[in-house]
Amino acid sequence: MTRRERVLTSLKHKQPDRIPVDLGGMDSTGITAVAYNKLKKYLCIETGNTKVYDPYQQVAVVDFNVLDIIGADVLAIFPEPEKWKISKLPDGSMCEVPERWNAETLPDGSQQVVFNEKIIAKRPSKSWYFEQVDYPLANAKSIKEIESNQSIFENFDWPFFVDETIEQIGKKAKHLYETTDYALMGNFAVHIFMGGQLLRGFEQFMIDLVLNPDIARCIMDNLSESYIKRFEKYSTYIGPYVQIINVNDDLGTQESLQVSPETYRKLIKPYQKKLYRFIKEHFNGYLFLHSDGSIYDIIPDLIDIGVDIINPVQFSARNMDLEKLKREFGRYITFWGGGCDTQHILPYSDTQTIKNHVKRCIKTLFPGGGFVFCQIHNIQPDVPPENIMAMYEAVKECYS
Repeated sequence: MTRRERVLTSLKHKQPDRIPVDLGGMDSTGITAVAYNKLKKYLCIETGNTKVYDPYQQVAVVDFNVLDIIGADVLAIFPEPEKWKISKLPDGSMCEVPERWNAETLPDGSQQVVFNEKIIAKRPSKSWYFEQVDYPLANAKSIKEIESNQSIFENFDWPFFVDETIEQIGKKAKHLYETTDYALMGNFAVHIFMGGQLLRGFEQFMIDLVLNPDIARCIMDNLSESYIKRFEKYSTYIGPYVQIINVNDDLGTQESLQVSPETYRKLIKPYQKKLYRFIKEHFNGYLFLHSDGSIYDIIPDLIDIGVDIINPVQFSARNMDLEKLKREFGRYITFWGGGCDTQHILPYSDTQTIKNHVKRCIKTLFPGGGFVFCQIHNIQPDVPPENIMAMYEAVKECYS
């Protein structure tokens, strides 16, 4: 099988020739740049600079030579900057970042990013990541005030530091579709529920859901309408060449959903449904949803609104037992992830423990297809490279 055939076979819930693998197909299935630099050194790869395409999460572009070594089957299609510049990661190693990502280092070692004369992101001195600190609609008091800011919705979830247009991304997708056999994932990467949190601030939007539901509805409605207009163009230029399109919406926490199932169904699901079903009606492929945490209670709802794939399958969260997930939902949805626990196992265990753990996960999820191997979320900076390779060696040992 080609890589593309392998992934598509599994997405059809059929058994492929071997386990399909993803590293870096989207911004939550990848590897942080610090860990990637260590991995390249471990593999004696000296060519190419590490490019950080998601500077908030510090996620690296995974080069073809690394994809070949680990046996990956998926390529990301995401917008890129026209120019990159040399920068330094928190551990002192070197990388490239988008030219417009201007991180200023402060006397205490922390960093801040300024755009349009506003501080939009900060990284504390002992942190690996940047966090958004500017919430454009945080001070809005009425629906009228929210709807007067349409330009915010039109540009939301399209990174300010990229230059490629949808038309240019389409040409890139066409080239990779015709010249490689990788399965291609279109990183549409939009948010409905989390979009409200990023526009209003996490605390304020959660308050809105309870005390100001009309404001919450207004924001999610405007987001879904804006995304639908964007997808009309996206589906024309990129849709014909990608097999998977991802959307993001973190709905869970370690212990439970962020909101009750009832609140989800009443306030959030209708807007996800409107967007997701539009995507499915205008795209001949599979819809991938990234949502961390404990989401067991609403997996039937996600299936109902058109989600074909869930990620990262965080079985370390409450009520996310792999065997139960596979037994109850394995016929209806693909598990893209769940291959290795990145909270407790991958960073801290010895290589044999990692291998045994990975093989147990695969034994549960792989039979009958509906599974693409990936660790739970991005590989973090403190993961030793030998542990990373032990994870992929275990995958290969399952089909060798």
